[in-house]
Amino acid sequence: MSEQHFEKILIANRGEIACRVIRTARNMGIRTVAVYSDADKDALHVSMADEAVHIGAAPSRESYLVYERVIDAALKTGAQAIHPGYGFLSENAGFCEACRDNNIVFIGPPVAAIEAMGSKSAAKQIMEAAGVPLVPGYHGDDQDRDILKAAADDMGYPVLLKAVAGGGGKGMRQVWSAGEFDEALNAARREAMNGFGNDDMLVEKYLTQPRHVEIQVFCDSHGNGVYLFERDCSVQRRHQKVIEEAPAPGMTDDLRAAMGEAALRAARAIDYQGAGTVEFLLDSDDAFYFMEMNTRLQVEHPVTEMITGQDLVEWQLRVAAGEVLPATQDQLTLTGHAFEARIYAEDPDNDFLPVTGTLSFLQPPETSEHVRVDTGVLQGDEVSVYYDPMIAKLIVWDENRDKALQRLTRALREYRISGMTTNLEFLYNLANSAPFRAADLDTGFIEKHHSQIFHDTEAELERELPLAALYLVLEQARAAQRERAASGDASSPWFDASAWRLNEPNVQSFELAIHDRHYPVSVEQSGSADGTRYRISFGGKTIQAQGNLDGSELSANLDGYLLRASVAEHEGSFSLYTQDSALSFSLVAPDLGDADDAGAGGGLTAPMNGTMVTLLVEPGDEVKADDALLVMEAMKMEHTIRAPKDGKVLAFFYQPGDLVDGGAELVEFEASEA
Repeated sequence: MSEQHFEKILIANRGEIACRVIRTARNMGIRTVAVYSDADKDALHVSMADEAVHIGAAPSRESYLVYERVIDAALKTGAQAIHPGYGFLSENAGFCEACRDNNIVFIGPPVAAIEAMGSKSAAKQIMEAAGVPLVPGYHGDDQDRDILKAAADDMGYPVLLKAVAGGGGKGMRQVWSAGEFDEALNAARREAMNGFGNDDMLVEKYLTQPRHVEIQVFCDSHGNGVYLFERDCSVQRRHQKVIEEAPAPGMTDDLRAAMGEAALRAARAIDYQGAGTVEFLLDSDDAFYFMEMNTRLQVEHPVTEMITGQDLVEWQLRVAAGEVLPATQDQLTLTGHAFEARIYAEDPDNDFLPVTGTLSFLQPPETSEHVRVDTGVLQGDEVSVYYDPMIAKLIVWDENRDKALQRLTRALREYRISGMTTNLEFLYNLANSAPFRAADLDTGFIEKHHSQIFHDTEAELERELPLAALYLVLEQARAAQRERAASGDASSPWFDASAWRLNEPNVQSFELAIHDRHYPVSVEQSGSADGTRYRISFGGKTIQAQGNLDGSELSANLDGYLLRASVAEHEGSFSLYTQDSALSFSLVAPDLGDADDAGAGGGLTAPMNGTMVTLLVEPGDEVKADDALLVMEAMKMEHTIRAPKDGKVLAFFYQPGDLVDGGAELVEFEASEA
C-alpha cells in the first residue's frame, strides 16, 4: 500500500468519540467533517468540526447507522477517508466495503478482518487454529433452541449466552440454572436482533471469578505488529465496563508477554491492520482464554495512551495512510498507572437504568498532565433517549497505582453535574472501597461488594447521616443570614433560624431520603461561649455536633471526631463527599396527599423514557409474582417489567414500537386477593 496524505476526513460518529478524533486530526493539520442527526444539530462535535452534514432523524437506525448517507456526505465534502469511531458502523463490514467501492479510505481494518471477527463463533474457530486458548463452549452454526440448551446442560451451569455479532454487553445473558434458560435466550436474541440484526448465539462456560484483561494491538500494511500492553476492565455492570485501568494489577512480565504474543497471533491470523483489542478472561491461576477481538479502537483506549505516551488515533491515521507503525515493540515503554471512569446519566440505585434530562450545570475537574476529560457535551445539552447515556470519560495518570487512585477520587469529588441523576457518587464510593484499593478484582466485583460500594449499611450511615443533617441546619442558618442582610431589618424575628419554641427546646425535625429509605432526624440547637451546639438524633442514637460552612466545604466535630466534607446541591438533591465515601440525600417533602394513593400503579410504571420492545403475556392472562410481563428499551439497554404479585393482566397501554415517557402507567393489573 503506497503512502498518501489525508487533507480531510469524515468522522462517522457522534459525541465524545467524534470530538476525540477531531482533536487529533486538528493537531495533525487534517480538516474534519462531522455528521449529525436531528437530535445533534447543536452538539459539540458539530461545532468542533470544520464542516458538518445532516444525515437523518434522531434514531440511530435512521441516521448514524445508514451508511449510504455517511458515504454520500463524504463524497459531497471531498473527504478522502472515514474514521468510524467506536460503536455504530465501526465493525460493519458492509460499510467498510462501501468505502472501498467509493475510493474512500476506511480508517480501520480490511473487510476480511472485520468479517472474520464479526461472528463470535467463527472467531473462536480461527483462534483455536491459531493456538489462542479458548473458554469451553458451543460455537456451532445450528441455532436450534434444543441444541443450545443441550450444550448448556452438558457444560453445566452457570453458562453465558452471547450474540455472535455482539459487543458492548448487548445480546448477552448469564444463565444460572436450566429453568432460566428460555427466558434468557429469548431476551438475548431480541437484544441481539435489535442491536446487530443477527440473533445467532453461542454458549460458553461462565467462569465465576475471572478478570477481564484486554491487549491493545496495532498492525500496519507492511507486516509489522506490536502490542501496547494491557488494560484491566474487570469492574463492570450489565456486562459493560465502569472503571478501567492500565496496566493490570499484579501482571508479571512473563504473563504480559504471553498474553501480548497470543493477541498478536490472533491479529496475524486474520491479516489485521490498524488498531484492535483482543479481550481475554484471566483466571486466578493465570490461565487466560480468548473472549473476542474488537476490530476497532476501544472506549477505554485513553488509559493505554497515558501509560505509553502514544496517541492511538494518530497511529490509526498514519497506518490508514500507508505508513509503517510509529514504534517497534522494543521502543514501547510502560510508565506509571492510569484509570478511566465512565460517567453516565444513570441511576445506580435503580439497577443502573439510564436516565434522560438536561445538563443544567456541568463543571468537570481542572485538566492537567495528570487529569484528562473526554466528553462530547456542554452545559445545557440534553441527554436523550436515542443514544448512549455516557456524559464523559474521566482519565487520570500518576507514577503508581496508589497515586493514580488518589488522583481519580479527588477528580470525581470535584466533578459537578446537575439536572439529572448520574453515577458520580457510585464511582467515588467504588474507587474508595477497600477491595478496589487492594486491587481484588474480578468481573463480579460490584455484586460481591455491593454493600461497601453503595454505603447502605447502618454503620456507615451513623457517620454520614449526622453530617448531612448538620449541613442542612448550617445552610439554613446561612440562608437566613443572607436574607436578614438583604432585608434591611436585622432585628426581624422572621430571619431567625435557631428553631426557637416558646417554653420548649430549640428543636427542628425533618426526614432524609437516602437509598430509597426515609430517616427521621431531629436537631436540637443550643448556644455556648464557643458557638452553636447541636444534638442530632436519629434511629435511637444521639450525636453531639458543631460545625461551620465555608462555601461548599463543611468542617464538623461529631462527638469529638473532627472531619471535613464537601457538599454539592443540585435541584433539591445533595451529594456529600467525605474522604472515604459519597452520599446522595434529599429532604422528604411533607406528604399532604391522600394516603390511599400510595403505591399507585403497583410498580407497573415505566422506570425510564424508552421504547416498548415486546409484550410477553396476553390481556386476561393469570400471572405469578415476578413473572415477566413486557420488555422496554432505552439507550440500547433492555429492561424487563415483572408482576409485583400474583394477579391478572387486564390491559396494556402501549404496543411494541411505542415511545413511552418515564413514569407512564404500562399495564392495567389486578392483584389476586390474599
